[in-house]
Amino acid sequence: RNQVRRIWIELGGVLFHRMGTTVADLTVGAVLSDLMTALRDRAEEDLHLRDVLGDAERSSKMVVEWDGITLDYSRQRMTLETRDLLLGLAEALDVKGRIAQMLSGQKINTTEKRAVLHTALRAPPTDSIEVDGVNVVTEVHAVLDKIRVFTDKVRSGSWVGATGKSLTDVISVGIGGSYLGPEFVYEALRTDSEAMVAAQGRRLRFLANVDPVDVCRAREGLNPETTLVVIVSKTFTTAETMLNARTLRKWIADALGTDAISKHMVAVSTSLEKVKDFGIDPENAFGFWDWVGGRYSVCSAVGVFPLSLQYGFPIVEQFLAGAHEVDCHFSSTPFIQNIPVLLGLIGVWNSTFLGFESRALLPYQQALLKLAPHIQQVDMESNGKRVMINGSTLTHPTGPIDFGEPGTNGQHSFYQLLHQGRTVPADFLGVIHSQQPIELPGEPVSNHDELMSNFFAQPDALAYGKTAEELRQEGVPEGLVPHKVFDGNRPSSSLLIPNLDARRIGQILAIFEHRTVVEGFIWGINSFDQWGVELGKVLAKQIRSQISASRSSGVAVEGFNPSTTMLLSKFLGKD
Repeated sequence: RNQVRRIWIELGGVLFHRMGTTVADLTVGAVLSDLMTALRDRAEEDLHLRDVLGDAERSSKMVVEWDGITLDYSRQRMTLETRDLLLGLAEALDVKGRIAQMLSGQKINTTEKRAVLHTALRAPPTDSIEVDGVNVVTEVHAVLDKIRVFTDKVRSGSWVGATGKSLTDVISVGIGGSYLGPEFVYEALRTDSEAMVAAQGRRLRFLANVDPVDVCRAREGLNPETTLVVIVSKTFTTAETMLNARTLRKWIADALGTDAISKHMVAVSTSLEKVKDFGIDPENAFGFWDWVGGRYSVCSAVGVFPLSLQYGFPIVEQFLAGAHEVDCHFSSTPFIQNIPVLLGLIGVWNSTFLGFESRALLPYQQALLKLAPHIQQVDMESNGKRVMINGSTLTHPTGPIDFGEPGTNGQHSFYQLLHQGRTVPADFLGVIHSQQPIELPGEPVSNHDELMSNFFAQPDALAYGKTAEELRQEGVPEGLVPHKVFDGNRPSSSLLIPNLDARRIGQILAIFEHRTVVEGFIWGINSFDQWGVELGKVLAKQIRSQISASRSSGVAVEGFNPSTTMLLSKFLGKD
């Protein structure tokens, strides 16, 4: 508690400093100071969920419904008063104004002097959002129209490969945001009945890791004659992606000749000269913009192009529409009923006020098996920062460690720790209607109902726990009692979604994107740059040069610390 107190005294000072020195700003600073004190005191309260979950009024006021989606956050370790203080914090920090700045195209990514407009990627053509005097929505729809035309040609068979065969297989080559988001959507749609029909006879694979094993797996069972390779790289310089691209180019050229490259390789990039130099016709390059961060790019050509090849543009349009619906909800709904805002405030409460260092995303839907890895990148690359947006060192915890796994698989993996080890706030996500329902005669419930029984049980088990007294009343031997005690009081939220189609998948994506944004606004950090990924790349370049020189000319390993020198020497067979 002393640590929490110290952090919040320091945070109050930093935020007060952020406000400036005008009379109005000093007033806001005073309000912030009072809010910090009140929230700090709430964080130190001795509240147990088993004592408050029976409060019907509290529970009803911690449920939000929008477009058939239900958010229940009554299992969070907070009172209604705490919730209202968090809403007050968002108001004092002008989160609404920050959202408006983002959505209108202001350059809120100050370190890179860029707008942040992943929302423009799913805006309808009638919208107008200007960056440097240009309506970017018009540009977005020009690319979408180009994608629609090209992918329709490929899917219909009017665009064929070098030998005249239809291109039924696609390998999408990209890493990070060029891979995680598109794969999440691809997997989520695989067992949707409409998407399954649209994808008949087609295969989509992703190649991300530079590991040659990943190349082997991506190509396994594919014929170059029927394969289209999509290279996803904004600058066409990403080391891993371009080595994989050259590897697949050789695969195609060896089988079909170099003239086949232009028929079997296309690009999602803005670097048309490099695309041309690679051997791809620039007419077959689909662009995006510097105001689209990689982890927010699934609604750009990065995701729309390969997904449209697999499922058809009309289904991907539904996905974009769902994301846009959440954008509208996010921008216009009062915060007390705003699902992404509430999730963001809960994230701040758990991470910074209560001091929990991790967070679990637990979808009870196998189709969402790639949701947690994607949101892990969205969240940790966005909010894993050491400084505030003004460059001052953070004095308070920010982004948590995100992880997750579909239920019920996760229950047999890491839920032991969730129940009796560390406290890990969790977000449960369930779907009312299964994509692929199964009901066996004689079984008391359907397969989906069995799954959802666990979805409803786990949050209560985490919240209530089980006391030693309850165990003794059940006749548990005294020696086992301490082993079977569950402390409970483990916070969670539950999202219940009516069904899982393309539109709902878009909604899920946007909800978690905006949660991350809200957390960043509250913490006062830049959620849209990622300088932390750069240093390792620089060092890898130096090591790559050493490996090349050692392999080709026998040059000794030198210029590294003793540990790295030893390991490199063993790798190169020079120890």
